[in-house]
Parts: sequence; structure tokens; C-alpha cells
Amino acid sequence: MQKTLRIVSLLLLTSLVLAACGGSDPTTSTTGGDSPPAVETVIVEVTSSAPAVVAPAGYGVTLETVKARGNLICGVNSQVPGFGYVDADGKFSGFDVDYCRALAAAIFGDETKVEFRPVTAAERFTALQSGEIDVLSRNTTWSLVRDTELGTNFVHTTFYDGQGMMVPTESGITSLQDLAGGTICVQTGTTTELNLADVMASLGISYTPAVFEDADSTFAAYAEERCDAVTTDKSGLVSRRTVLADPAAHVILDVTMSKEPLGPLVRHGDDQWFDIAQWTVFALFAGEEFDITSANVDSVKASATAPEIMRLLGIEGDMGLKLGLDNNWAYNIIKLVGNYEEVYNRNLGPDTPTYIPRGLNSLYTDGGLLYAPPVR
Repeated sequence: MQKTLRIVSLLLLTSLVLAACGGSDPTTSTTGGDSPPAVETVIVEVTSSAPAVVAPAGYGVTLETVKARGNLICGVNSQVPGFGYVDADGKFSGFDVDYCRALAAAIFGDETKVEFRPVTAAERFTALQSGEIDVLSRNTTWSLVRDTELGTNFVHTTFYDGQGMMVPTESGITSLQDLAGGTICVQTGTTTELNLADVMASLGISYTPAVFEDADSTFAAYAEERCDAVTTDKSGLVSRRTVLADPAAHVILDVTMSKEPLGPLVRHGDDQWFDIAQWTVFALFAGEEFDITSANVDSVKASATAPEIMRLLGIEGDMGLKLGLDNNWAYNIIKLVGNYEEVYNRNLGPDTPTYIPRGLNSLYTDGGLLYAPPVR
């Protein structure tokens, strides 16, 4: 940016300065014999240029690529009912899957413009790092190493969980101590495997891990009684119990072995894409907080007077443009996919086989941890 500075100076004539310094007759300035001191106005043009704001390398590349392709590619699970699985109609469904649809709605105004790419626990990070997928939404735990060493960024947590343990009801096992000397089925390449080792070591409990590549083989081994117990996130235990031959024959122990903040990931290096992924989560939270649903969003938008709601729904403030999206980005998320409560109830609510009480996954106003920053 060019700036011009106008400097106005009052300069006495050299003769006046010399006269003052030389002690000339003071009557010369009062008798009118000399002209009054001349005043010279000097305009000095000074130009300077402030550096332009330069976006970091990679900024905006992902959104450009996704738009040019015409769809989002989202890495998901296909083996965990309620979170990511293929339903009886051959359609990808679940809590994490719906996040992908919300992101597509924000970008395209069309929640169907997303390709679901099933990835295992072992291959999920490579798929993201290599650009095979644009975002990973697959019950993945946020940890320091994953945040720093894998070239990934976690966006805000969408589901707060903890690791649990499931055993056959008839086994009589009620605590981790009862598993001493036993075999525990666990999926390899997960924080679950690491947490199990940490917790059992801290309790001084010896056990034999039976490790498997994916969820299907892990729980198949448990169902075949090749291990005494199976461990994963509690949400995963609830989910997988529903597809066992006799769900009532299995119990989830009253023990929480870890903290498991689960949520989507994006690659390092594109802050615009990170912001879009992040604020898609916050739009879901805000929709619930302001009681805006897929059913009433049109009427709310037509009559909105609260500034925060007006900014959220694209009526004022150009919030979408700041993300590189249309100003209706959040409106499209809520209209086409729903708010957080709708997504949760559709997949994990009381009317589903995978019912999980909200608990920590409630709004902060209801004693939970869900909280969206201001839209301003």
C-alpha cells in the first residue's frame, strides 16, 4: 500500500536567522523598514510500501482441488454401526459419515457430493497424508504424537469417549483384575492397543494380547471365544455388541481406561481447509445451541433478528466468504444434514440399536463439553 506523508514546515529566511544571531538593531523589525519574515511551506512527498499479506504455501489448495473434482473424498470406517458402516441398503451411514455430508453441504450446498472411502486403522493416516482422501472422519483419537508426527491436524472433537472392556456375561468377570492371565482381543495400530498395555502394566496385571488388523476380525475372534475379553472405545463396544448373535450375553464393564477425544483430521499445510473443517463442526454445535433444526431453519432465517443467528445463517457479516465459501454454508449444513442433536439422535439416539446417552457429548448448557466459539 502506498502512503503519502505531507510535512508542513515553517522556515525563517536565512537572513532573519543570521540577524537574530548577530544582534542587529531591534528597531528594524518595529519601524516597518524591513518586510516581515517570509514563511515558506514545503511539501515533502515520502512514499513507503507496507508488505502485502501473503497466504502460506498450500493455503486454499485443498478447497480448489475438491471444487475442481466436484466432490469431497472422505475416509471413513465401514465396520462400526452407529459411527461408520454400510447399512442394509448398501449406503454409508453413521455419526462420522454424517460429518462428511455436513462438510460437503458447506462446500457445495449439496450433501451428496461426497465419496466415502473405507480405510482401516492401519491405513487411515497414510491415505490422508498421500492425498488419497481430503479428510478423515473415522473414530480416531486425538493425541500429541498424531498431532505432531503424522502431518495431520485434528479439528474440534465431535465425540468424547473412553476405552472400555467387554466380556461374556456368564464369565463372571467384573473388573480388570479378574482378567489376570487371560487373553484380550484388541485391534492393532490403535491407541486402544497402547492404552491396554499401559493400564494393565500400571495395575500389575499379566495378560496375553490377541491382535487383529481390523474391527471385524477382532470381534469375530471374540465371538468365537478365542479371547476372554475384547477392548476398544466404549462407543465401539456398544456398536459392535448390537451385531453379536446374542447382545444380551455380553456386558461392558464399569471401567474407563482412558480419555478418547474422537474427531476428524486434515493434513498439515492448508489453514483454509482446516478452518472449513473446524467450523463445520462448530456450525453443528451452534445449530443445536440456537435450536435451529433442518425442519425450522427456513422460518428462523426469514424472521431472525439476533445478530449471532443472522451471521450464522448468512444474512449478514459475510462469514462464509471469510472461509472461502458461500455465505449460506452453515444454513446448508443445518438444512441438509441437521444440527448436532439431529445427527446424534439419528445415529446414536434412544431410538437406535446403538443408543449411547449423550453425557459429555451434550452442550455446555446441559453439563457437557460441546461449545462453539462466537460467529463474529
